[in-house]
Amino acid sequence: MVLLSKKDLKISLEVFSVFQWALSVLVIVITVIAVNLYLVVFTPYWPITVLILTWLAFDWKTPERGGRRFTCVRKWCLWKQYCDYFPLKLLKTHDLSPSLNYIVACHPHGIMSHSWFGHFATEMSGFSKMFPGITPYILTVGAFFWVPFLREYVMSVGACSVSQSSMDFLLTRRGTGNMLMVVVGGLAECKYGLPGSTTLFLKSRTGFIRMALRHGVALIPAYSFGETELYNQYIFTPGGFINRFQKWLQNMVHIYPCAFYGRGLTETSPGLLPYAQPVTTIVGKPLPLPKIENPSNKTVAKYHAIYVDALRQLFDQYKTKFGFSEAQELVVT
Repeated sequence: MVLLSKKDLKISLEVFSVFQWALSVLVIVITVIAVNLYLVVFTPYWPITVLILTWLAFDWKTPERGGRRFTCVRKWCLWKQYCDYFPLKLLKTHDLSPSLNYIVACHPHGIMSHSWFGHFATEMSGFSKMFPGITPYILTVGAFFWVPFLREYVMSVGACSVSQSSMDFLLTRRGTGNMLMVVVGGLAECKYGLPGSTTLFLKSRTGFIRMALRHGVALIPAYSFGETELYNQYIFTPGGFINRFQKWLQNMVHIYPCAFYGRGLTETSPGLLPYAQPVTTIVGKPLPLPKIENPSNKTVAKYHAIYVDALRQLFDQYKTKFGFSEAQELVVT
């Protein structure tokens, strides 16, 4: 019998931790649908499905009312393996006061936003020690909260809906010391998740600026160096059938269906796991904004330009430390 060395065991645990999170959404969705269809169609236990749907309807607004986090889940030792897999590193540039609220604009989205999850949905990168008195809320698309059990898992790590009502609630009904994490580029930015890419989908993303102005909270730019190195993509011929389908779907549902790939369960095999590349996230300087309840489009555009300048400065300050040349620029589309 072959015994794993401590090193091999740790590598195996790291691979499993990333694998289970990336696969959990698919597995839970398929399992919930299959089990409930079976209960309804083939057994007399359909009332269980009715009870689940009743609870879902009763609890529907919870992701927009601060969610339901469990610190014990955020501190799972499995997440330590998750962060060590890449590894992930979090750096702050300024202290934050717990007497204020903040919106952190996260860039880039990459393919699966692994760094943003590891830093702000778990406690394994030292967030609470680095930012004492601050509670992070990682905001994500509402579809994660449509499926029973999946929504519980996602909310348990501190995730909430990225809707306007959710952000309004967190910034007005949860006191101070709240940090809302918004991955601004969203799924539309996945197309730029390529090694060496510094392109962001940001020019038309102004909702986070408007929200910060309405509540008078500081905006914080954050950039993850290495997030776009975690996967590669098949680039199809411009104007070809597949490329035209990608663009059509993006116009229809604002999701770019990229054909990405990474490594498999072993380092040399192909698969859908991210490459084990270091990712360092820099949390920049808070940008104070005035409180304007109904900001005009002109005002929003003004502060959007100020924010983009602050983000460029953050990128330029650290880019050479993470493999980019002095001439490399942040491209905003």
